Amino acid sequence: MATTLGNALKQWEAKNDGASAKEADTIKLCAVQPPIAKLDPKILSTLSSCQTLSLSTNAIDKLPPLSGMASLRILSVGRNNLKKVEKLDDVAATLEQLWMSYNQVTSLEGLAGLKELEVLYCSNNLLKSFGELDHLAGMPRLREVLFVGNPMYDEVDDPRLHVLKRLRQVTKIDGDLVKPAEIEAAKALEG
Repeated sequence: MATTLGNALKQWEAKNDGASAKEADTIKLCAVQPPIAKLDPKILSTLSSCQTLSLSTNAIDKLPPLSGMASLRILSVGRNNLKKVEKLDDVAATLEQLWMSYNQVTSLEGLAGLKELEVLYCSNNLLKSFGELDHLAGMPRLREVLFVGNPMYDEVDDPRLHVLKRLRQVTKIDGDLVKPAEIEAAKALEG
């Protein structure tokens, strides 16, 4: 048995002294018991003031369109059952941070339109190829990424250089600042 998004929001409102989820700028629905498995797009569309939505540690297997969530800046969906991340077009103009570690994501193709994204936490997923990072190359504001724990890291000696080779704009990889020597070494990988 799973908790519906509607019931989880009612529980959240009760725990927050009757605050209205529709007016809240931060909503945290982490580790709901029983877990949330499906997200109702009609209910999500009512959260127009929400800037931070945390749905981590549930059983969500796919994201619906996020229409109506025009204020969303931070989306946390780590520790779920996501295999694919898509349908984020409705928040492409506002989403700055996406936390999606500990899922089963195999492709980053659905993120290509997120031009405002600054932070992407995508560790411990199922990314097998550094080629997936090419979907992020057109994100001029992307500064911080986390990919450790993906199978692609097992294929090379210094995975940070391979990330930097494809994502020159980042300044922090896997929790550590990019060093000038790494920038030069990443350029050498191309030659």
